[in-house]
Amino acid sequence: MKRQNQSSVVEFILLGFSNFPELQRQLFQVFLVIYLVTLIGNAIIIVVISLEQSLHVPVYLFLLNLSVVEVGFSAVIMPEMLVVLFNEKTMVTFAGCFSQMYFILLFGGTECFLLGAMAYDRFAAICHPLSYPVIMNRRVFMKLIIFSWISGIIVATVQTTWVFSFPFCGNNEINHLSCETPAVLELACADTFLFEIYAFTGTILIVMVPFLLILLSYVRILFAILKMPTTTGRQKAFSTCASHLTSVTLFYGTASMTYLQPKSGYSPETKKLMSLAYSLLTPLLNPLIYSLRNSEMKRALMKLWQRKVDLHTFFN
Repeated sequence: MKRQNQSSVVEFILLGFSNFPELQRQLFQVFLVIYLVTLIGNAIIIVVISLEQSLHVPVYLFLLNLSVVEVGFSAVIMPEMLVVLFNEKTMVTFAGCFSQMYFILLFGGTECFLLGAMAYDRFAAICHPLSYPVIMNRRVFMKLIIFSWISGIIVATVQTTWVFSFPFCGNNEINHLSCETPAVLELACADTFLFEIYAFTGTILIVMVPFLLILLSYVRILFAILKMPTTTGRQKAFSTCASHLTSVTLFYGTASMTYLQPKSGYSPETKKLMSLAYSLLTPLLNPLIYSLRNSEMKRALMKLWQRKVDLHTFFN
């Protein structure tokens, strides 16, 4: 398992829920269904927005990018997680673990900034409707998208490279469902104090700051909603904001609890459950919250479906 100088592990063992072997097969079936629904839901959003010209506006293009992130996030974590659950534990190479951690951080970091940009877009649209086209013009939109993706790449590059610069010379069993930073860091054979300070500071900047900005945006949005003349409009807007905030709080809350203190005192099982909240539930909920409740998205989907039916009828 180890190199002869015992300075680096050749491969890791992902344990999953090995303490509860009787649950692993049932969890495998549930997680497989969730994974497929997540992929299908987000793929539909990507296809509909890409093909429907009327949806080529910032709010839906942000949503398209979010769905790309969710598909990537799920594809990085879920297949490996399903293998772990099916086999009760599984081997992963050093390079494979590095790659998985890198892309978890890339998509996770990008999502943090993207959700912040989406909240700003909604704030501008609802609180400043007359100047919205100027505030959120194409140039501003592109800057926000590029900033989100580049920030995710920088976070992933710095953090993954730093974690894997530590020597791993002892136990190679990762008591987790994937190669996430906190779980891998526990196996390092070196003083990780400086990295933990970086992780704490970085999580505040990457997770907590966007989350607080989102909350402030929604406070302003709620005040704007209260000024709406009709009760129906207020109820619909409140319902939409509440669902958005539920998803955002679930994602940012569990991610911050996991990454603020990589070597925190939470039990391994608690860390696994928190990880599932942002890696399993959020990618599943976002298509439901941001799309199925949206009348324009539903109309665009029906239009594309009708177009497909008409073409099928024409050629037959």
